[in-house]
Amino acid sequence: MITLLLAAAAIAQAPPQEIPIDDAIRIQEFYRLAAQIQDNVWPSWSQVPAPLLIVTPDEEFLTHHSAVPKDFKSAGNGFYARPRQFPANLLATFPAFGPPSVIVIGQPKNTNSKTSTPWLITVMHEHFHQLQNAQPGYFQAVQDLGLSRGDTTGMWMLNYPFPYEKPEVARSFAELRDVLLSAVNESERGKAEKLAQQYLQERKKFFAQLSPDDRKYFNFQLWQEGIARYTQIKSAEAAAQYQPTAEYKALADFESFSAYAAKARSETLNELKRANLGEWKRTVVYSFGAAEGLLLDRLNPNWKDEYFKHLLSMDSFFGN
Repeated sequence: MITLLLAAAAIAQAPPQEIPIDDAIRIQEFYRLAAQIQDNVWPSWSQVPAPLLIVTPDEEFLTHHSAVPKDFKSAGNGFYARPRQFPANLLATFPAFGPPSVIVIGQPKNTNSKTSTPWLITVMHEHFHQLQNAQPGYFQAVQDLGLSRGDTTGMWMLNYPFPYEKPEVARSFAELRDVLLSAVNESERGKAEKLAQQYLQERKKFFAQLSPDDRKYFNFQLWQEGIARYTQIKSAEAAAQYQPTAEYKALADFESFSAYAAKARSETLNELKRANLGEWKRTVVYSFGAAEGLLLDRLNPNWKDEYFKHLLSMDSFFGN
């Protein structure tokens, strides 16, 4: 019995496992990349704290947090570890330990990114959510939408009963999607301006058929997730000339930032071409909202100056 108790005590006092070296390299590269590009993508982005928690199969490693929770133990090199509590494939940004919001993300192989460079640019997407969350009044504005219907977990943001499968809504969305794609892809200025005007008219028609709550929800998702995907594209393009460290280049799944930048925009626009509201449901907002951001770059190059003045809705940019 004494032997068993001593063994249990030894296990309890054992130091946490060190973060896997490849994960440490990726995370250090994220902070290095962000420092070089973020303020070129969004004004004052660098002023936002960027704590990150990477989830591995057995443990979680936290870094860059100003108030490390007590259940984390130092794992060296600025990382703190605890036994895994979140799903290993999680990809989210929220105030997991109270403010500020934390990027909580699985390893590349356990997320849709699969490899290092797409994963790192996805972390920039999540870092943009930290900028959104840090805006004065953000969380109160989300609460004031009145869409939670008693849910206190935040899952309503994913599960809100939007009428995705309603035939007239799905049909109207498909028509709006096609006009948006045409406007974004048109290179001739005169034609692009006419298509943009058509898009403004079709957008009003699409939102006019929605209930007030459905309209608020879809606009919220476009503002939050759509513009985060837009920022992901712009971050990839801003990183085209970025020179990574030798350690990052030595990763087995390394892809150059210039190669990824060349396809980041087309991947999202090709995704939008296939977007089916009835089948894809909420996930259509990523590519659709990103395309709206790309269209705004052409219609109003200074639109970002107003983005945070109109929390949770893109209506003001499109005359709705």
